[in-house]
Amino acid sequence: MGVVQETIKPMKGYALHLVQTSKYKTNTIVWRMKAPLNKADVTKRSLLPYVLQNSTKSYPSTTILRSHLDDLYGATFFVDLSKKGEYHIMSFSLEIANEKFLSDPTPLLQKGFQFLAEILLNPNVEVDYFRKDTVEIEKRNLKQRIQSLFDDKMRYSNFRLVEEMCQDEPYALHVHGNKDEVDEITNQSLFKYYQQAFSEDQLDLYVIGDVNEDEVSSYLEDLIQFEQRTPKQLEKNETAIKEKVHEVKEVQDINQGKLNIGYRTNVVYGSPDYYALQVFNGIYGGFSHSKLFINVREKASLAYYAASRVESHKGLLMVMAGIDNQNYEKAVTIIREQMDAMKSGDFTDQELEQTKAVIHNQILETIDTSRGTIEILYHNVVANQEISLDEWLEKMNKVTKEEIMEVAKKVELDTIYFLTGAEGGK
Repeated sequence: MGVVQETIKPMKGYALHLVQTSKYKTNTIVWRMKAPLNKADVTKRSLLPYVLQNSTKSYPSTTILRSHLDDLYGATFFVDLSKKGEYHIMSFSLEIANEKFLSDPTPLLQKGFQFLAEILLNPNVEVDYFRKDTVEIEKRNLKQRIQSLFDDKMRYSNFRLVEEMCQDEPYALHVHGNKDEVDEITNQSLFKYYQQAFSEDQLDLYVIGDVNEDEVSSYLEDLIQFEQRTPKQLEKNETAIKEKVHEVKEVQDINQGKLNIGYRTNVVYGSPDYYALQVFNGIYGGFSHSKLFINVREKASLAYYAASRVESHKGLLMVMAGIDNQNYEKAVTIIREQMDAMKSGDFTDQELEQTKAVIHNQILETIDTSRGTIEILYHNVVANQEISLDEWLEKMNKVTKEEIMEVAKKVELDTIYFLTGAEGGK
């Protein structure tokens, strides 16, 4: 029996992903829409899910809509945006009690699908445009979400690294779009984009809980149907290899410097050496026992935090460290030395085994929640792969020291970005 059993069923215009489990007292329903990131649409796309969740034809205000969720035994509903590689993903998530655990016979699962259908298919429109007041409220909220990035210096420096590193690549676009473009969006242009997204995007519906497959299918056949489509896929872009390391320093009025370093891994989710890359990152900077944490933060006392993470679908490795402004050169040197150590196999069997154990536990913790399970399963949709979680864990556990050294040799330093206070970092 697998760790997670996923059944995938083609529906009209979308794929249904069903995970039947009696682990939860709630049912989780997540609708995902995937399209290639592009500059022309990214800001409209960042606004759209929030306008759809604001109100609908049957629930014409946020208050009425939220009160309906309360009537469904306090169901929770929220929308979200993410970037996976160069795809822009909209998510609509509903968590609702499983009626099996209630004395009330209300068919809550059916009502949950009815609510999702209402959000997606019956928006609060007047003829062929969204209501202007709704769009204006959500435009203000979107500007605040974008502005919050500039106020959080850790997030800002990570965004700036990506912007510098991936110039002229769609991945440089921010998940919430561009603040300067928000005002240009009208209720008509947004409605036109809504029609485009729902006719072109790749659509996936995840249902996790103690449910019956035939029942779920029959509800969905009645409630949610779309035109069949061939979803837009990314065009393959060759990444320009930089002649030399791109170094950027930006001065702001801050006390603690933010050092962000970007590497190209030349490995993506689904590549044969992807599993070795995950273990490599765990030993290098992914966990509290890793080289960056121990050598940069603890031994040299240079950093308030030091870690690395992999962007699986774009083939990037990001290092993040918070340092005093005057420690820039020392920190960069030690971070690069740790990368050289990985390439030459300067790590122990104990580090290797400990890292595999931590990754294994981390994945089991992630799939302990229904939303975490969806996150892991959705990697296959983004990468157009079919890798089961069992296969993933098995391949990760078999990774050897030699494979880690090989994958480390593919990792190339691309960009160093440093956000520094006025007095240091020169």
